[in-house]
Amino acid sequence: MKRLNRRTTLQGALATIVAGCSHQTTTTSKQVSDIPSVDWGMASKIVSETKRPNFNKQDFNIQQFGAVGDGKFDCSPAFRAAIAACQKAGGGRVVVSGGSFLTGPIHLKSNVNLHIEQSATIKFFTDPKKFLPAVFTRWEGVEYMGYSPLIYAYGEKNIALTGKGTLDGQANRTTWWPWKGNKEWGLESYPSQKAARDRLFRDAENGVPPQQRFYAEGAYLRPPFVQPYKCENVLIEDVRIIGAPFWLLNPVLCTNVTIRGVHLESLGPNSDGCDPESCKNVVIENCYFDTGDDCIAIKSGRNADGRRVNVAAENIVIRGCKMRAGHGGVVIGSEISGGVRNVFAENNEMSSPDLERGLRIKTNSVRGGLLENIFMRNCTIGEVRDAIVINFYYEEGDAGAFDPTVRNVVVENLQCTKAQQVFKIRGFKRKPIQQFTILSSNFKTAANPGIIEYVDQLKVENVSINGKAFVV
Repeated sequence: MKRLNRRTTLQGALATIVAGCSHQTTTTSKQVSDIPSVDWGMASKIVSETKRPNFNKQDFNIQQFGAVGDGKFDCSPAFRAAIAACQKAGGGRVVVSGGSFLTGPIHLKSNVNLHIEQSATIKFFTDPKKFLPAVFTRWEGVEYMGYSPLIYAYGEKNIALTGKGTLDGQANRTTWWPWKGNKEWGLESYPSQKAARDRLFRDAENGVPPQQRFYAEGAYLRPPFVQPYKCENVLIEDVRIIGAPFWLLNPVLCTNVTIRGVHLESLGPNSDGCDPESCKNVVIENCYFDTGDDCIAIKSGRNADGRRVNVAAENIVIRGCKMRAGHGGVVIGSEISGGVRNVFAENNEMSSPDLERGLRIKTNSVRGGLLENIFMRNCTIGEVRDAIVINFYYEEGDAGAFDPTVRNVVVENLQCTKAQQVFKIRGFKRKPIQQFTILSSNFKTAANPGIIEYVDQLKVENVSINGKAFVV
């Protein structure tokens, strides 16, 4: 398969793409005539069947429990007391209004809706000791005992985070973010997560039980912002989240998750916007992303740990979202060892000089995983580096014994104004990508058509690049 570059003529480049696929993969890798049927009715069914929580109509204002909204007073006890009282009374809203409230981690309980009014901000301490004792959590797809997420729930049912107020993690170039690595941030006096990250991943590969993997104080693994873990009926709606230490929204092993109208803005390292991991029935709609990493990244556990838990991410609808800066807009992986199925993305808008990829699937032969039924339609991209990426060589590359299976990916009516590269699609020769289809799509200006390597059952119809038809 030849790599394409700007010096290759467009028509010749496109012919080279397809000829390379046909020549180097099995005979089914050539252009096929059948267009796969995509059941978008299933997306509507997922939305209708994703159960949202209901709450009693009673409020518990944190100021009635001793909170002071001056941005300096420690309101941690007030949050705990208000949540406990709300749960004991059968549930309702814990209301935050009229000020800036400083706190440590907030642990939600069943039937509690933490409601932040537009007049209010919750600010979180940046002292790591405030996020102890350690809780059972997941970090980059691996379970362990670590710092509490800023907002956390474990095994709860009917919980919510709502309102037009702000949640501020206060992470910046001198708090939380430097733990990513000293060289990247040029702050030599700060400790780094690298040693603990490497040890944690070794523990997982060696089968150390998660409850024995203690990596809190002294490990420098930054906590996620919002992490409901093994919860049912979760709603996150309208809130604004800024300054995240790590991933912003990270539901894990949850069922029925609705994320609507949230504003996510954090440009730090690993500031993924929304990462549903091993969740079933997830609706992400009408959200705004301006992030330092992937806007949305669907995950299901890393390597041996993901295979041990063995729960796929499935039945996920992404619609009406706006995505700006980020490593990718709609992303699958890379911690995807448990697999993913039935992802529907429609009517989303992406654009930024700092948006690196539009649709991105990233895995490798260490991650593995079965990734199937991934559908995108009626999406627009203004400016992006790589429009469509399916990469079997992410991070460790081809260094393991778990070849991924990626099959039945369909892109329809993708309109892209400006891309540096249209395609970066790379399967393995021994394990090609199966069934990649792109229909009725236009890439108005592209510096480079890109590459497609090792795809079985490639289908292209009514696609143009730089005003010329992609003719196979």
